[in-house]
Formats: sequence, C-alpha cells, structure tokens
Amino acid sequence: MLRIWLVLLLCALGCSASASVRIKDIASLQGVRENQLVGYGLVVGLQSTGDTLRNSTFTEQALQSMLDRMGINVRAIALRTRNVAAVLVTADLPPFVQPGARIDVTVSSLGDATSLFGGTLILTSLSGVDGQTYAIAQGQVAVSGFAASGQAESVTVNVATAGHISNGALIEREVPGQLKDIGPLMLVLKNPDFNTAVRIADAINAYAVRRFGERLAHEQDQRSVSLTKPRRIGTTRFMAEIGDLLVEPDIPARVVIDARSGTIVIGQDVQISTVALTHGNLTVRVTETPQVSQPAPFSYRGRTVVTPQTEIDGGETGGQIAVIKGASLRSLINGLNLIGLKPMGIIAILEAIKAAGALHADLVVQ
Repeated sequence: MLRIWLVLLLCALGCSASASVRIKDIASLQGVRENQLVGYGLVVGLQSTGDTLRNSTFTEQALQSMLDRMGINVRAIALRTRNVAAVLVTADLPPFVQPGARIDVTVSSLGDATSLFGGTLILTSLSGVDGQTYAIAQGQVAVSGFAASGQAESVTVNVATAGHISNGALIEREVPGQLKDIGPLMLVLKNPDFNTAVRIADAINAYAVRRFGERLAHEQDQRSVSLTKPRRIGTTRFMAEIGDLLVEPDIPARVVIDARSGTIVIGQDVQISTVALTHGNLTVRVTETPQVSQPAPFSYRGRTVVTPQTEIDGGETGGQIAVIKGASLRSLINGLNLIGLKPMGIIAILEAIKAAGALHADLVVQ
C-alpha cells in the first residue's frame, strides 16, 4: 500500500507519450445510451437471515400482497418468518435491445436482513422513469460476502446484503427509437478537451477523403464532433469504420489524490516550478503506567490505590531539504524520491506546493 503511488507513476512512465487509442474508446454517439431500470421485490429461501417483519412493515405488506395474488389469505395472521427480505432490483437496459434478450440485475436489501446468501428473487417488474415495465427479473441471488455471528463475536466479509443475478432479467418491451431515427450524428467525448476533439475530426476527415472523397467531420467544441454520413453507407457500418480509427488524446495536467488509501496519480504533463522544501514528522508519545500502592500489613485505615505514572516523549524526524523541479514526470518523481517520504507525506507536500503556486496542474483531492 505504501508504494501504490510509485507503481502507478512507473506505469505512466513506461507508456509512450504518443500512445494512440480508438475513437470508440474515448467518444460515443450522442443518443446511444443505456437506460436505468428499478423494481421492488422479495427474496425468499433465506436461512433465518431475512427481515424482521415487525421492524420492516413493508416486507410484511409485500409478502401478504404476494400471497393474496396466489389465492392465500394471511391478512389476519401475524407472520413471524425470517426467510424473506425486501429488496430493490436495479439494472441497466442496453440501447436498441430487443424483447427476449437477457440482462444482469443487482439486488440490494431494504430492511434489516443480515444476508441474502442462498436466496431467490421472486418475479419482479423493472420499470423506467416513464413508469413502463421493460423487464421481468427472477432467479438465484449470488452473494460474494457472508456474515456470521455468535453470542460474543461476529464476522463479516464483504457485503452480504447485496447480490447479483447474471442474466436475471428478461426484456419485455423495446425502448422507443432506432439507430436510423437519430438526427444529426454527433460524437460526444468522454473526457472533453479541445485538442482531442480536433484530432478526432482530423483523423475522420483523413480517412473520409480516402474512402469517400469528402470531409465528413467538424469539431463543434471541446465536447462534441459533428458527423455527416455518406449516402451510400449505413449508419452502423459508418460508425464501425470510424470507431476503429486511432487518435492520440490530449490529457490535461492533473494530480489526483486519494487521502484515504494513500494513492497518488500524477499525469504526464504535470510540471513544478523550482522550489526548495523540507518535511519533518513531529511525534509525541504519551505512556501511562499505573502503579498499585498497597498499605502496610495490619494497617487500620490503609487502602489499596492505583497511582498514575505518565511519561511523555517528543521527537521530530525528517528535516532533509531538497530542491525539486519538474520539467518532466520522471524528474518530478526523482525529486520526490530524494526526500524518502511515505504517501501521506507526499500528499502534504503536493498540497503545499499547489498553495505556493508552483504546481502547474489541477489538484483533485478525493
């Protein structure tokens, strides 16, 4: 963990600065996107790890409604089962998917169930934001975690109250709209940048001139590139051909810091003006050593008491001063390594350099 940042930076150094990627990996066609579905359902077959019906009244109501639809009247019965859990079922509906296809679903507990392991999701309708039902989900829930507890100890690994059903939903309704119905074709960049948009347009035009004898792309802004589809080719084939064209995306100078895990990612174009810095760690250690004081034998008023004994030790480590300048990513890493700090120290230094105005990049702290 202490060297995660160094591994990431060395990986960045090992990659060529002129690495090219496919257009379809950095841009997508406007209007072609997934739609999110959600539904409420019940997971049954749990081993006494389900919801407590008295605490989760919505689970009891859903169970009664389900049994009513099956012709079983339990309205006057106080249910006590712990084998049922209320869940939210979510899924992403791919674009242009046809009825009869299957998609994956995610199941998450709503009540006080402790685990969904071994449970089965009962028939659940999945609807979109328009209220229409687009899929039906059902199947065995796969849970990657588990929870076990006793009277004096409990063990929890990963998350036992959420699971996954592979191909668990069957598509019942097609999303309105087809690829041919999309108006003017527009490529939308996943990471907006003016240089990247221009390079995409140039790559498409260079290919289009050779293939069709005309220019077909024009950069609109840092986020989008407009396309003109030739008449003698379909939209699917046209997008497939230009999607495999290679371009070199321009990455903005950015430093991303995750203070929780100590991870630091520094972009290729990050530079630091020449600065001199030092970093020291101040450590204060307080040690409590209680002493037991007992009275003399046969003492009439003596009592056994505990007397505190405190030791305080303070020290400061580090303090080595170094001159850091970042004409390139490699020189920046070498300068930071001269100080020999752990990731938390590197984070503090980068924030201080940014405050001093010497870090020429966006500093993103997560």
